[in-house]
Amino acid sequence: MTAHIRISAKHLSSLSTTALMLMAHTALATPAPAPSAPAAAPAESDDTGSAIIVTGTRARGITQAESPTPIKVLDSSALTKVGQPSVTQELAQLIPSFSAQTFGGDASNLTLSARLRGLSPNHTLVLVNGKRRHGTANFSISGGAYAGGAAPDLDLISPESIDHIEVLEQGAAAQYGSDAIGGVINIILKNKSEGGTLDGTGGSYYNTGGLTGAVGLNLGTKLGENGFLNITAFHRYHDYSVTSGLDKRVVDANGTLLSSLSTAQKALYGSLPGYPNVNPITGDARTHLTNLQYNAGYDLGDVQLYSFGSYSRKVANSQQNVRLPDRIIASSTLGVAGTLGSSDALLYSSTGFIPLIGIKEDDFSFTGGAKGQLAGFNFDLSGTWGQDHDDVYTLNSANAQLFINTHTTPSNFHDGSWRAVEWTLNADFNRDIDLGLAKPLTFAFGAEYRKNIYAITAGDPASYQLGGAQAYPGFTPTDAGDHNRHNIALYADITAHPTAKWLIEPAVRWEHYSDFGDTTTWKVTSRYDVSPAFGLRGTVNTGFRAPSLLEEYYSATNLSPTTATVVLPANSAAAKFLGFQNLKPEKSTNYSLGLVLRPAPRLTFTLDVYQIKIRDRILGTSTLYGTGGSVNYPLVTQAIALNGNLLDPTVSVTGVSTYTNAADTRTRGVDVVASYASDFHSLGHVTWTLAGTYNKTRATKIYSASSVIPVSSTFSATAQSTLESSTPTLKVITGADWTLGKLDLNLRGTYYSATRTYVTPGTGLYLQRVPNAYIVDLDLGYQLFKGLRLAIGANNLFNIKPPYSDPNQTGGSIWRTPITTAPYGINGGYYYGKVTVNF
Repeated sequence: MTAHIRISAKHLSSLSTTALMLMAHTALATPAPAPSAPAAAPAESDDTGSAIIVTGTRARGITQAESPTPIKVLDSSALTKVGQPSVTQELAQLIPSFSAQTFGGDASNLTLSARLRGLSPNHTLVLVNGKRRHGTANFSISGGAYAGGAAPDLDLISPESIDHIEVLEQGAAAQYGSDAIGGVINIILKNKSEGGTLDGTGGSYYNTGGLTGAVGLNLGTKLGENGFLNITAFHRYHDYSVTSGLDKRVVDANGTLLSSLSTAQKALYGSLPGYPNVNPITGDARTHLTNLQYNAGYDLGDVQLYSFGSYSRKVANSQQNVRLPDRIIASSTLGVAGTLGSSDALLYSSTGFIPLIGIKEDDFSFTGGAKGQLAGFNFDLSGTWGQDHDDVYTLNSANAQLFINTHTTPSNFHDGSWRAVEWTLNADFNRDIDLGLAKPLTFAFGAEYRKNIYAITAGDPASYQLGGAQAYPGFTPTDAGDHNRHNIALYADITAHPTAKWLIEPAVRWEHYSDFGDTTTWKVTSRYDVSPAFGLRGTVNTGFRAPSLLEEYYSATNLSPTTATVVLPANSAAAKFLGFQNLKPEKSTNYSLGLVLRPAPRLTFTLDVYQIKIRDRILGTSTLYGTGGSVNYPLVTQAIALNGNLLDPTVSVTGVSTYTNAADTRTRGVDVVASYASDFHSLGHVTWTLAGTYNKTRATKIYSASSVIPVSSTFSATAQSTLESSTPTLKVITGADWTLGKLDLNLRGTYYSATRTYVTPGTGLYLQRVPNAYIVDLDLGYQLFKGLRLAIGANNLFNIKPPYSDPNQTGGSIWRTPITTAPYGINGGYYYGKVTVNF
């Protein structure tokens, strides 16, 4: 196998295809159970699926192979064989039903989101050591299918701190509460009391930039006689990537200056830095990220004390559309826009300028608790506090109208800040009761109190007055506000084995929200093992998700060279002026049915089919135009004024958007996982894996959300295609993990089916299609000596990129920019080296 890889990439492609065919044959010929992740147990082990799980059940000692629900477990060794040092990327490359946002507009590019089973990022609950993780304060408004996301930022958890990750691919709101409609990701931290790991990695995209370097250190030490302290430090630098450049306002598709430009303009534009590739808007943000984490525990006998927490600091900037040298002109007569005369003041006259949207983010999390036994009950009492605080900036920019009026403007602006806080108190109890069944019945009950706070602070006056800073005006006093809610919950569930082959788990949860009142959700899960090699499992459950405070109250203005769009708070007077009502909670009904097969040691197969119906789903509206659109509404202009926003008067297109209960949706899918560990003796061990998902979402009912604007505008064909067809219906991951002595090779291939979205460039519809693709990843490692591993590898080995969009059809301003909805990203191949020291 090594020889093939050294000969050519062609042989590598043949090898990955062969692996795919072998996996498919294995899955069809001899299935088996326990959802195993695309990185399975070592080949020499016969106990595939033997990992004890803690997610989706409150019974103790349940293994992955025995789980009545579809759950995948990724251990730390699997996570280390993904090149990019990011938990989000690790999950996206190893879990078929998990998809990661690859590009976001404006501030959304600074905190990328992820989602499970084709639902919203808000429909997946993230836990750390079984405790709820707080969400981000950076609300995603320009993320396509990820828009509206306010879920926890997985990048703020260090890969080196993780022992394993459990991904429950099923609704669990009756057990965990709001946000668990689509599933649960439970990140289990390392708890070693000795030794550690030091690793460093460096890499870059092939020809689009994105230079990356990261170093992580994990240490375990004893804490007194009976305790442990495990700490992790992590730092990552990631530079800008650029996949665009030719600006339609300056050059044609060949990079030649437009003949329609004046002589003065040609002289200015031709001297722009990097000409003709002058516009870097499409690409990754530049980030400096530092994470510090700890996990600690102390055994007092009948009671164990525990605590874990984290602090993260992220400084990130995202490049925006270039402002041409004559973008901001002031006549020698103050207050009058010039036309580039000799006596006019011209800001950034020789270079133009590229505004940056930046954040300085401080994120804190702390959990403390005690667990043990009391009066025959197992108890777990805990408290968790988390806060994400972002200071937001527009840098290297200008306030155009301020410069016209005064011939002066700042170049850097503090736009204001966001703050999201979550307090959670939990009291959990369970007890095993012998009722004469095949196994003792586990009865669990508990209570939870949670408080959420979301605040926006206004920016410096120059950042928002007179149209505000170019690219991203600051938050106005009317945007600013401090909002909160609290809720209490009571739950109970049972795990019973009526017979040795039959398991059943009913659960119920009651919650009271300070702003929505009472709700009750329930769940019934069951599994029946016909034989040790064949089992059936299924679940019926209901779900409830309260709108996030960010969905209800976020407000900001986005500004391009020609457009200005205001995001109206969903619960604001301005939104009501346009006929929208306050947001309502989402409710869901989920069904799943699966089989688990294990006809032979080291061979597993699972298949699960599911349906998720969501009522009153919260979605972002299409842009509602006041001026410059194919359909314009004077009410929109009035709503902008009512919300207190004063837009740049030089833009030609103005509009608003908001969030609303837009539709009922139905998601249907199939998840398949197969794993086989083979032993080739002197030729080594190979673990073969196949994991695939088919997932399709449909809007079964679209609401007339506004009483004054027709549904054709509030939820257009563009918005519907983003919901239904902007992500692949089919994603299949095939893998071969080969070890031979000190050498190991992990080869992974991921198939993405085609996606399509409609774009509304102002008039009519234009279909953008990303064709199907097969992405190959490779990690080749060598154990130089005990404790030291060297590795080289590639994500997207063959540098596959999505097709270009057509600015003539989309209304965009960039030639040769990739379609940003591509599920495998826009940057092409990422190539890296890595050093790992275990001690």
